[in-house]
Amino acid sequence: MRGRWRPLLLALAIGTAGGALFDHFRMPLAWMIGAMLFTTAAAMAALPVAVPRPLRGTMITVLGIMLGSGFTPAIVAQMGGWTLTLSGLLVYIVAATVAGLLYLRRVAGYDPVTAYFTATPGGLNEMVLAGTAMGGDDRTISLVHALRVMLVVMVIPFWFQALGYYAPGQRRPLGPDLLAVPVPDLLLLASCAVGYPIARALRIPAAQIVGPMLVSAALHLAGLTEGKPPGALVAAAQVVVGASLGCRFAGVRLREVGRGAVVAVGGTALMLGLAVGFGGALNAATGFGMAGLILAFAPGGLAEMSLIALALGVDVAFVSTHHVVRILLIVTLAPAAFLLWRRWAARRSRGA
Repeated sequence: MRGRWRPLLLALAIGTAGGALFDHFRMPLAWMIGAMLFTTAAAMAALPVAVPRPLRGTMITVLGIMLGSGFTPAIVAQMGGWTLTLSGLLVYIVAATVAGLLYLRRVAGYDPVTAYFTATPGGLNEMVLAGTAMGGDDRTISLVHALRVMLVVMVIPFWFQALGYYAPGQRRPLGPDLLAVPVPDLLLLASCAVGYPIARALRIPAAQIVGPMLVSAALHLAGLTEGKPPGALVAAAQVVVGASLGCRFAGVRLREVGRGAVVAVGGTALMLGLAVGFGGALNAATGFGMAGLILAFAPGGLAEMSLIALALGVDVAFVSTHHVVRILLIVTLAPAAFLLWRRWAARRSRGA
């Protein structure tokens, strides 16, 4: 029994140490980035670290509840104005996928299936499953996706700090103190976890975070509660999410990570450049602000980008809604679009 728990306890200890160190120096998104970097180093050093999926799923559920608490009547009143940015998101997905596909095919030399599902900006688990089913290299797809998310998580907070969108002295608390949340609110927030099995039964993508988020949003919009998850629990969720990202590199050879990192840096720069371009154009049209638009379009995970929005004081509801829509669009349309592209390519090849 002790041997089974050792990798988890070691990962959490290393991740907490990294998060505490980064928090001491008032780094942006300290608990997640610190945990991620320290556990990545441990995994690459062949230390036995692991974060089981059920624990990560539980903490993702906590984040979903937290994200739902950001949906207020005032926010919902503004959602009608998000039509233009959500439409721009679809164009961004197409542009980023095409640009990434060309880059991975012509520069990295990936085969068509692996290149396509690696280039698609989002849904790591879904893209690995779909790409594998279509005959792609699942190890390459998962590695480059994981590296891309890690790069985005590391780059954006420090980039925002350099641009003046965030200052260490402006850090907001992650949430209220544990004893400051009334028991009825705690019970209502805990009940939001039922959103996960409901969303999973309905086959909603990213059910672990989207389901609880929707239930939490409904409770907050109905005025039943104004509570938020305690800050200590949110910090623990950041440590678990960061440590789970780092543990993905356990058992991966340094040479393989090096090759994947070179490819991921180029692809991430390409996607972030497009996100900034779309953000600038949409900011000129809507005035929503560059910080929120960049986070809404950034090619990172829903949980990670929402945590960055929370840490940097950006509208979490705006960012999380755009990432939920991005995941829904990619999961539902990307496999079908790939089949159409493959048929078109085959006909073109026969015609030639």
